[in-house]
Amino acid sequence: MTNYKRSERFDEFDGLDYEGPETTGDYDLAERHALRRVSGLSTELADVTEVEYRSLRLERVVLVGVWTDGTLTQAENSLRELALLAETAGSEVLEGLIQRRAKPDPATYIGSGKAEELADVVLATGADTVIADGELTPSQLRTLEDICKVKVIDRTALILDIFAQHAKSREGKAQVELAQLQYLMPRLRGWGGNLSRQVGGRAAGGVGIGGRGPGETKIELDRRRIRTRMAKLRRQIGEMSKTRDTKRSVRRARRVPAVAIAGYTNAGKSSLLNRLTGAGVLVENALFATLDPTVRKAVTPSGRPYTLADTVGFVRHLPHQLVEAFRSTLEEIGDADLIVHVVDGSDPEPDAQIKAVREVLSEVDATSVPELIVINKADAADPVVLGRLKREYKNSVVVSARTGAGMTDLLELIEAELPDFDREVHVVLPYSQGALVARIHEQGEVVKIEHRDDGTELVARVPLALAAELEVFEVAPSGS
Repeated sequence: MTNYKRSERFDEFDGLDYEGPETTGDYDLAERHALRRVSGLSTELADVTEVEYRSLRLERVVLVGVWTDGTLTQAENSLRELALLAETAGSEVLEGLIQRRAKPDPATYIGSGKAEELADVVLATGADTVIADGELTPSQLRTLEDICKVKVIDRTALILDIFAQHAKSREGKAQVELAQLQYLMPRLRGWGGNLSRQVGGRAAGGVGIGGRGPGETKIELDRRRIRTRMAKLRRQIGEMSKTRDTKRSVRRARRVPAVAIAGYTNAGKSSLLNRLTGAGVLVENALFATLDPTVRKAVTPSGRPYTLADTVGFVRHLPHQLVEAFRSTLEEIGDADLIVHVVDGSDPEPDAQIKAVREVLSEVDATSVPELIVINKADAADPVVLGRLKREYKNSVVVSARTGAGMTDLLELIEAELPDFDREVHVVLPYSQGALVARIHEQGEVVKIEHRDDGTELVARVPLALAAELEVFEVAPSGS
């Protein structure tokens, strides 16, 4: 049995020390901290079967995990990450327990004997919630709650609760609700007599015409309502994603390169976006602090424009319900020309972070997109670890979004990785064709420009569609 208190690493980064006026991220952070949970106020239920029908309110929790493979250090790091998730959700972690098993017990997850020991720990610490470091089946949830006499949730429910707290936009809230309903559907269970069969006829004491037959159980009505709500949410998300699809298609038509920032949660993606573009989005040292994607315009050192998109963070065993619900948002990564993969260099297991992120990228069909590894938090990481990561991942750069170290190298690498425009043209445009000159500047990359008596001479790299329009003005290069 091991105590897991709040990690020192969790308090190292409170955000970036930018000077200047307050940003929208500052206001969002102040609003988020305006209401804090008070520890010690019990929410223990007389009937623990009610937990699926109300919002999760975690306070004093005990963590439990099953160590099936890997080393003990990896198992402890996984439980420490679960502790950070629990603290992000607003709870106080009291104890953490790990059990060595070949596989989780199908009935109680940790075995009947260990479940009794867990109940003793819950009673001794005064905890009101048990969090399992894995996804529990409905039967495992019920059995553990019967033994421990307190609310039991799993890692998936915990992550969904954090997403529900941090979702701000209309689309984000709809995506989180859809994921929660997908998780809740197989876990609905009866509320005693309230969900008993609503029968008619003789069984119901002779209610008469219209009341005969076995009727429909209340739980079946709940499932039908949930299915109806899920269908409505999917339609709403589909409608809301059309705006993003339209903007993305316009950028593709103009051949503006798109760069997506992806990475593990709390690796510093939003901090990096703020450092590169001054976006001013919310930065907080918490897991899944920002969920809504942010797209900002940026320029390379040579002045070439591109878009930089911040996406939702990933985590080990990210619930598949979230991947499915956030698929329209994660398409920003699949449609990008370059993925800036941010890794927390100060994390005990940065390689595990990279593996977990790449697993999610494969689920959204983004493995074919070029990847640039950005090893962040260089000011807090071990230089030996940074050197090893730099050698192991060839296309990588070490930076610190907090101090700005390595940003010049990062920008140069991004520019080198961006795709070239499709065709170089050499044209002389009459002065009456000022609109075409403006489009070349907007959609292309001007290499040379000169104003002549008969018009504007340009050498530029432009998209194929624009190059076709410029064919009538094309001239042979001078000297040929």
